[in-house]
Amino acid sequence: MKLLMLFLSFFKIGLFSFGGGYAMIPLIQKEIETNNYLPASQFADIIAIAEMTPGPIAVNSATFVGYKVSGVLGSLFATIGVALPSLIIAILISRMFFKYQNHPLNESIFYGIRPVIPALIMTAAIFVAETSIFPNGLSNLSLRGLFSNPLGVIDIPSIIILIITFVSLIKFKINPILAILGSGILGVVVFSIF
Repeated sequence: MKLLMLFLSFFKIGLFSFGGGYAMIPLIQKEIETNNYLPASQFADIIAIAEMTPGPIAVNSATFVGYKVSGVLGSLFATIGVALPSLIIAILISRMFFKYQNHPLNESIFYGIRPVIPALIMTAAIFVAETSIFPNGLSNLSLRGLFSNPLGVIDIPSIIILIITFVSLIKFKINPILAILGSGILGVVVFSIF
């Protein structure tokens, strides 16, 4: 039963996601929380692992969650669940899409979907930032606690790594792969000191 639930959860994610893996992150988070697959605190770890491993983030996330919930079979069911809707849709509508690609209704649908994608990506970024920068979460954050003991509320080493990585990406335009590797090395150094 658990395997079927994993399959259906990730099938739903694959079916209703537009805009690639990053746009799927809020849907994955919602399914994980709704079905109690993993604690919410582990969601940032899922994103980090899915980012570091080769392949699409949605498939990597599904594989990781499935493995955590039901081992190798769980990872198989979750991965097939997230990938199957794309395969089915591609097979069913490929001919019709190219025939009606420039139809005004088709273009209007995609113009309506496009603004949702950045919103979904920003939602995922806010959630990951919340779990990375605020160790106790934003729901437990109070202005009094922030001003009376900012070091107990904000994870300073994470902010240091965030700023260094952001400046490196924007100002020096380093390769994102190098940014990930550098951030990992910096994390080992900073978190072993603090």
